[in-house]
Amino acid sequence: MTWAQPEDLVGHELRQAVEDGRAAAAEPLLRTWLAAGGRPAPARAGSSPSPASPGLRALAEHLLTALDSLPLPLAADEPLSWPAITATWPEPATGPSRPDPLPWPDGPARASGAAAPAPAPAAPGRSGPGTVAAGEAPPSHGGARPASEAAAGPGSPVAGAPRSEGADGLSRMLEAAWTGRAVGCVLGKPVEKLPLEGIRALARATGNWPLDDWFTAEGVPAELLAAYPWNRHSAATSLAENIDGTPEDDDLDYPLLNLLLLRRHGKRFTTADVARLWLDELPAGRAFTAERLAYRNLLLGLEPPATATRHNPFREWIGALIRADVHGWTNPGDPTAAAAQAYRDAALTHTGNGLYAALFTAAAIAEAVGGRADIHSALRAGLAVVPPRSRLAGAVRDAVDAAARHTDFDRVVDHLHARHGHYHWVHAVPNTALIAAALTHADGDFTRSVCRAVSGGWDTDSNGATAGSLAALVDGNGVPHRWSAPLKNRLATTVRGFDGIGFDTLAQLTAQEAVRP
Repeated sequence: MTWAQPEDLVGHELRQAVEDGRAAAAEPLLRTWLAAGGRPAPARAGSSPSPASPGLRALAEHLLTALDSLPLPLAADEPLSWPAITATWPEPATGPSRPDPLPWPDGPARASGAAAPAPAPAAPGRSGPGTVAAGEAPPSHGGARPASEAAAGPGSPVAGAPRSEGADGLSRMLEAAWTGRAVGCVLGKPVEKLPLEGIRALARATGNWPLDDWFTAEGVPAELLAAYPWNRHSAATSLAENIDGTPEDDDLDYPLLNLLLLRRHGKRFTTADVARLWLDELPAGRAFTAERLAYRNLLLGLEPPATATRHNPFREWIGALIRADVHGWTNPGDPTAAAAQAYRDAALTHTGNGLYAALFTAAAIAEAVGGRADIHSALRAGLAVVPPRSRLAGAVRDAVDAAARHTDFDRVVDHLHARHGHYHWVHAVPNTALIAAALTHADGDFTRSVCRAVSGGWDTDSNGATAGSLAALVDGNGVPHRWSAPLKNRLATTVRGFDGIGFDTLAQLTAQEAVRP
């Protein structure tokens, strides 16, 4: 077991209490835990080396329940409900500001046996990509794609998605976004979990600093690799010398699941719809941190929003952010609708700043996919849906300011690590700040955006993925061929029915959901 044993969760929850203002109230519980022989939370891994004794595990369960019941001093600045969050938004000059999605968090239950919304109809007599029935996954390509569907080169839609109107223009933008997300994810995979100094040392050893290309093991001294080993799950698939298509990753699985969610239930899906989809389609072993705890809570019979809060110290980590892209992609030019959609997804697993990170990402992407934004206006649109006095909003504002002040991005990163280094490396606050800083400093350039996001450390593959999705939408040159070519327009995944699918097909399916009422 990982990420679920109470003797580890209690340490994470005690740290969360310090971060969200409950430190004083939690102090007696901390003393009790330490006096009984309890350990701090694992620094980077999902579990401690050995299980606790039955007595210590029982104490951990008791303390987790007690910690869950402590009041939240920051509740006024970091609200949880949708109405309370939208009440913090500034009133716009014209038009609606607070689309009320469904009653928080889940809305009225769909009547038993009610049908999901029908899919957009396919053209008569047509088959192939984009014509899959709602609720079904597209067919697997089952291996190498035909030469006519090979990786995009110069002059292809991915190499420069035009800001044209209509379905074709939207599909081209979405193909760039899917590809950009995959590029950033794969770039960050080999160095995931490594400390900042290790990432810098490995890149410098091959003359790849400032980072401008895929990581490689060729030419790296053996002693350096021994000190900073590549991520063991990614070294065989994500280095320059061995990339052959896009390897499986949760940062790409979740967008697939959310695409499937929209195909089954439409944009009016509920949080319960998300939960049912996960139980049907997501293997428990492919869920981590807050997602795994919410999954466990579902199996225990809990319903949202309790799934996000019961014994879940990871509720402010990055998991909801990595699920948010599809909500932005399917609401072009409508950041508030994207945020509302992302909220109903995130409420299954996250609260507070973990949830705000998803709203920020979805809204920024929606603004970008509208085709009229630069990266700075997209980030402003993202920040506009985040409670302004929250820790996440403050961290993003500070990161954008630092990126604007320093020409050397290493100085920006050092500033962020000094400011937010006390957070866990998967927490939403430092990672969202780093994404915003990287995109700001790169000024919308795709290569600089993904490389800066990954070179800043913390959750490297997730940060690279989100930065790649956004940058691909605002960079007029799209995703350069040198990045897209090794991925071969082919995505591996454990999500049923999607393995081997191409980004062109995914773009068409996503565009269908964007225009479907």
